[in-house]
Amino acid sequence: MLESAGLLFAAAGFAETTSTSIAKHAGADVASINYHFGSRNGLYQAVLAEAHRRVIRLEVLQQIASGKRPGSDKVRLLIDQFLHATSGVPGWPTRVLARELLSPTANAHVLLNQEIAPKLQIVLGILSGVTRIPVGEPALLRCLVSTGAPGLMMLVGANGYIAPLRDFVASPREDLALHLHAFAMGGLKAAGRLYAQNTGRASSRS
Repeated sequence: MLESAGLLFAAAGFAETTSTSIAKHAGADVASINYHFGSRNGLYQAVLAEAHRRVIRLEVLQQIASGKRPGSDKVRLLIDQFLHATSGVPGWPTRVLARELLSPTANAHVLLNQEIAPKLQIVLGILSGVTRIPVGEPALLRCLVSTGAPGLMMLVGANGYIAPLRDFVASPREDLALHLHAFAMGGLKAAGRLYAQNTGRASSRS
């Protein structure tokens, strides 16, 4: 049921995909959707959560963060994981997430709370280690957005929604990884220096 729903939601979107079409594709009864997921909304929420898990798993992030390697290596591993999940011909998980990103539904809060929020905390910890900006500081959140923006655009571009991005996404994976890592590290180090300068000036005025 989950696989059928993922394929159909990816192809037509949440609004255009009916419970009947999902059940027919899965070879199941419509009532099974309510039995297992509570409603079509519940099924869609489960699809979003599963899609995000397939792109990046919490356990993988925990393993990257807990390692003794330098922060720069951890950032590279984050980039490698994302490129691995979105390389080649994208499957329904990336298409579902891209659709939700471009046109959020009322179900987005479940994805944010269940899947994204705990993973973001781990990523923020990694970025904090690189920048020396404490978790909870607005400056670190800006680092997260700036570092993650290319990945979000790739997620959209890989699915053909924005034509100019297709050539970028089609670049050799190693070239993309090197570029994104160099770009991210340059920005993170600069942001860390800026934060240190600003906090130093603030301390001198107090």
